[in-house]
Amino acid sequence: MTIWTIEAVCTGTARPFHGAETSAIAKRPREGVVQVLEEGLAPDEQADRTVHGGPEMALHLYPLDHHAWWRDQIGDHPALDEAGGFGSNLAVRGLTEEMVHIGDRFRLGTALVEVSQPRQPCWKIEHRFGHKGMVAQIVATGRCGWYLRVIETGEVQAGDLLERVAIGAGEWNVARAFRALVAGKASPAEFAELAALETLTPRLRAKAAARRG
Repeated sequence: MTIWTIEAVCTGTARPFHGAETSAIAKRPREGVVQVLEEGLAPDEQADRTVHGGPEMALHLYPLDHHAWWRDQIGDHPALDEAGGFGSNLAVRGLTEEMVHIGDRFRLGTALVEVSQPRQPCWKIEHRFGHKGMVAQIVATGRCGWYLRVIETGEVQAGDLLERVAIGAGEWNVARAFRALVAGKASPAEFAELAALETLTPRLRAKAAARRG
């Protein structure tokens, strides 16, 4: 399968979240056409730009398929009914980490985007859902989602197609890259491969290089 339907395009604003912390993890569906710019959807915010956002992490996609799994794990929660409940900008079914590779390119509406890295989970997911242990479950199962960079700017809206137009590093799907870079389950040779993978974000290439031995 190479074509999927975008069920929702979601954006958010940074709001009070936990004490002095703010977060834009709660993304809401947008109506009509949304611009896809070099740093992501316009407008869309990220509270901590050191770990989210920017050209290398312009868009986040967390598979809708995982929402039902989470309901079985933690019970019902209103955010599981939301397309952007995990901070995802794009709501898509039938596309998971095993099916997507670092460097894959997709036509997103009129824009062209490229898979840049797995998403590394943080404590804000657990705080949003009020359930401890979710980060550990993500690490254990690889239900991480991924980030995309924007190669060509354009526009997108709910109902548009997400079409894969090029396969990137076919041997490095997002699930395998996540196991290596976040769970630490890789050999020195595999870390060396990731360090040389030009479509992987520079920060994670440096991380891989430090672990290649």
